[in-house]
Amino acid sequence: MRTFIAIDLAPPIKDELSNFIQKLAAISSNIKWVKRNGMHLTLKFLGEIEEDKLDEIKSCLSEISKDHASFSLQLKGTGTFPPGKKKPRVLWIGIEENKKLIILQSDIEKKLSKLGFLPEKRLFHPHLTLGRVKIGSQLGKIMAYMEKNREKSFGQMEVKKITFFRSILKPTGAEYQALAEFELS
Repeated sequence: MRTFIAIDLAPPIKDELSNFIQKLAAISSNIKWVKRNGMHLTLKFLGEIEEDKLDEIKSCLSEISKDHASFSLQLKGTGTFPPGKKKPRVLWIGIEENKKLIILQSDIEKKLSKLGFLPEKRLFHPHLTLGRVKIGSQLGKIMAYMEKNREKSFGQMEVKKITFFRSILKPTGAEYQALAEFELS
């Protein structure tokens, strides 16, 4: 099964992001927008795992959650991957710099590497994906709107838990199922 670890977003944050996506979607329909139920902050993508690994991963995440206190997360700004290009592949919302988030993600990387999950080679860049750009999209108006909202605040939430998700790929898009939740101390 395909799995990942993430922070599920609070409903008011999902509402704010959904409203922003509706405004963007009115400008361009040639982007695959993230659905409300798919909004989360990925901390670690595990990929395909065998079911016999589930308990080991859950045990590891339980230990990690005990070592980390809840913290506040501020969503702010817009951007693209790759950055600064006229033809981006991903549109995203930023996360204000947060040491507690970085330490939590780093701890997840380190402890899961002991279970055989390779650490990510790229530096962790916390963001929330809004949409993935389809090939050949005309993005002038979208890019102008993203730039206009480059410093916009999209809200704040208290992170009280991490979630171990299963991702089920379907023709209509990925569906996410929470396998377990782990309260932060």
